[in-house]
Amino acid sequence: MPRADTLTTSIYELLVNEEDARACADIPERACRETPRNFVLILITHFLTKVGDAISSPKTVLSWVLASVQAPPFLVGFLVPVRESGSLIPQLFIGGWVRRLALRKHVWVAGAVCQAVAIAGMALVIITLEGAAAGWSLIGLLTLFSLARGLSSVASKDVLGKTVPKRRRGQLTGWSASAAGLVILGVGAFLLMPGIQEPDNATFAILLAAAAALWILAAAIFGLIEEYPGETDGGKNGFVDALRRVSLLVEDQPFRRFVIARSLLLCSALSAPYYVLLTRENVGSQSFLLGLFVIAGGLAQLISAPLWGQFSDRSSRRVMATAGALSAAVGVVVFFTASVLPDVLAHVAFLPLAYFALSVAHSGVRVGRKTYVVDLAGGNRRTDYVTVSNSVIGVVLLIAGTTGALTSLIGTAGVILVLSSMGFAGATLSIGLPEVQDGAA
Repeated sequence: MPRADTLTTSIYELLVNEEDARACADIPERACRETPRNFVLILITHFLTKVGDAISSPKTVLSWVLASVQAPPFLVGFLVPVRESGSLIPQLFIGGWVRRLALRKHVWVAGAVCQAVAIAGMALVIITLEGAAAGWSLIGLLTLFSLARGLSSVASKDVLGKTVPKRRRGQLTGWSASAAGLVILGVGAFLLMPGIQEPDNATFAILLAAAAALWILAAAIFGLIEEYPGETDGGKNGFVDALRRVSLLVEDQPFRRFVIARSLLLCSALSAPYYVLLTRENVGSQSFLLGLFVIAGGLAQLISAPLWGQFSDRSSRRVMATAGALSAAVGVVVFFTASVLPDVLAHVAFLPLAYFALSVAHSGVRVGRKTYVVDLAGGNRRTDYVTVSNSVIGVVLLIAGTTGALTSLIGTAGVILVLSSMGFAGATLSIGLPEVQDGAA
């Protein structure tokens, strides 16, 4: 029987929604006893950081912040690449250090505190600087934030794998993503409120300070997780160890196929901005449209993520394949609508609805691939898989970001079609991955 208190056990059993809620697989018995409590603590920390992410989103809030402080416009183009790739690429080297630690929750805590410091620094910059100085300072702090995020990312998946058993991890990821969707709905409603579209610098500073406080609270809660010592072998020479882990892409066929599939399934994330751009081209740039897209994305996560999570605990590879095919199909529908029925694109509801469907698919891709990589192996092998795959994806993101240059040649809808072809390829490759939920890999 678990030693966790009755409340966390009740919440755990309610969320996993199975009679054998205490059953464990691939984690020690003593870790199993702490599963309900750890499950709830990880869920809360994920929720808090998702709220912080929504408040400090580079696609919305930070873009507006750069304009508000009169930073050079070209800096906006650095926001998403720095935010995403900066947290992914260094993980190849971070992982070597993490491997030497028996307890890794403290790495997550340190990363969360550094993220809080970076966000608090942004709040200070907003009220003290302007122009190029403010813009470059914000980019620098975003780089710090991104690096700290990478530190937490490596530790997060490893702690999850050590404290929550198979057939529960997907549900945890799904419920946390669903909670994030609820928060995003609130952000969208905020954008729709009259007079809120142009907040001043003080408002931005308050929002970011609140986000920093959320990361501090998350760090404190994550530190309460009961983690038992794990493997500490390897990782003595950071550079040599990094090269050794990269060799997994050559030697480990299931892992290599997963990384290629995950790279192709980036289509669900990369195509999203083009739906917004297509709306601006065909409907207009009214501020309420941004709110509709934010609400569509939040509602999609809120509704679909728990379902994807349960599906992932049965077969995460099938979730990746299904979600990838769905994202590609939505893109094909949008392309042919733009080609054959262009007047339909001018309807205010069409593209937000398509974006909703795309967001449902993207939620599935995220939940599926996170569950798959955690279940693919245990111990330090899991850490290797996470760091190598994330670093590769960081590089792929930088390269794939150049697809925007194709808009002048084939148009926005054409770019969506190109990205959709990636999705179909990723779905096909995913369905051929080995099953891992039953310990097959």
